[in-house]
Amino acid sequence: MDKEALRQFLIDSNKAGYAGGKEKQWIKEADGSTTIPFEKGAWRSRDNFFGGEPYGGRTIVFYQGKPYWMMVYYGRVEEGVETDPVYAVLRNALMQIPEDYPFRGPQEYQEGDYTYTNNWQGEVDRFSGEERITQGDKLIYKANYLGGLVDQRRGV
Repeated sequence: MDKEALRQFLIDSNKAGYAGGKEKQWIKEADGSTTIPFEKGAWRSRDNFFGGEPYGGRTIVFYQGKPYWMMVYYGRVEEGVETDPVYAVLRNALMQIPEDYPFRGPQEYQEGDYTYTNNWQGEVDRFSGEERITQGDKLIYKANYLGGLVDQRRGV
């Protein structure tokens, strides 16, 4: 496995995807979900999610046409909190994706009175984590994610 190539692709696809905010390139699916496609060389990804509030989805990375890596995620903005400012902070945090751990955003990102934090365990081949956004001392957003390599050897 070429971890460096995978890491670089994840960084590129995340910055071009939800964080990049290029909604005109997103695909509205018949089932009500949205897909964000990205391709670069032999790599291809499909980030497919349902949302509104709460939201959930999965990102699948293909290498040379075969499934290679995936991440599933689920999150929500707390009841009574306006979503647009929260998701603006989230997008800005996701643009700061760490090169060594390209799962979501950095360990911490500050914007005005909002603080984004991201705590994870593992490496790019198998990981899990949780991200939060607080406004002052109040938790207003939380999401969990996990993933890693898929279809690396014969199974079911």
